[in-house]
Amino acid sequence: MNRRWPAVAFWSMAALFAGCAAVETDDHELSSASPTAEIIFAPLDPDAIPATAEGGLIRFGHRLVTDTRNQARAYVGNELNCANCHLDAGRRLGAAPFVGLTMLYPEYRARNNRMNTLEDRLDDCFERSMNGRPLPRGGREQRALVAYITWLSQGVSKEAARSWRGFHRIALTHRPDPLKGKALFAERCSGCHGEDGQGMVTGPPVWGPGSYNIAAGMARVSLAASFIKASMPLGQGGTLTDDEAHDLAAFINSQPRPDFARKAGDWPQGGRPADAPY
Repeated sequence: MNRRWPAVAFWSMAALFAGCAAVETDDHELSSASPTAEIIFAPLDPDAIPATAEGGLIRFGHRLVTDTRNQARAYVGNELNCANCHLDAGRRLGAAPFVGLTMLYPEYRARNNRMNTLEDRLDDCFERSMNGRPLPRGGREQRALVAYITWLSQGVSKEAARSWRGFHRIALTHRPDPLKGKALFAERCSGCHGEDGQGMVTGPPVWGPGSYNIAAGMARVSLAASFIKASMPLGQGGTLTDDEAHDLAAFINSQPRPDFARKAGDWPQGGRPADAPY
């Protein structure tokens, strides 16, 4: 399996620090603003999914999110589940929630230079974050995921959806140090993800063949750091400093992981983020 090796990751971290003030035109996964007090984040409870035929499809969508690698094994190329990043089955603020997401699509993305539907975005996740292949168009799995996200999004305004989406950006005040990140990983992360980062019962693999590929959003140090700061260690989100989160992200993303065959076609008209690892 093709892999991305540390020398390239070190270069991308330097580019991140050098270009941190640059405007990124395709950065929907990171938000700078926190939700206002007037916009209350109160996601629906999966227990409230109706006992109807449509409810059955929604419940399957929920299972796909929480147990992706088993429920959609034919389309998943690693050992991750959607809920490893979209915590609480897409119901956790600061962890790329699904709540309101249907209000934001279709939307233009510079990465592929076209308008994208929600189904397109799901395909992107399966090919990159899950290191797999797209779901069949109109197939049960795709319809179920869209149904679940739509159910979570009911009654949500575009303003609220925009304020909640993605991961909340954190300050970059130093060049991320993977050596410090390595020590932090051993101290704060290895108990769940394993000393070798290959995952355990308590946590998924964060590098190697079982993890996301280099074209996933999480392969960017800025995005991974934002996720780590808000949500890691699991149940202890917010206990790491911004610098520690960046150091951890730098270490994790300097480790080998699967390649992505079509990466050369990304951002055909420009807008590549400064910390894209390719």
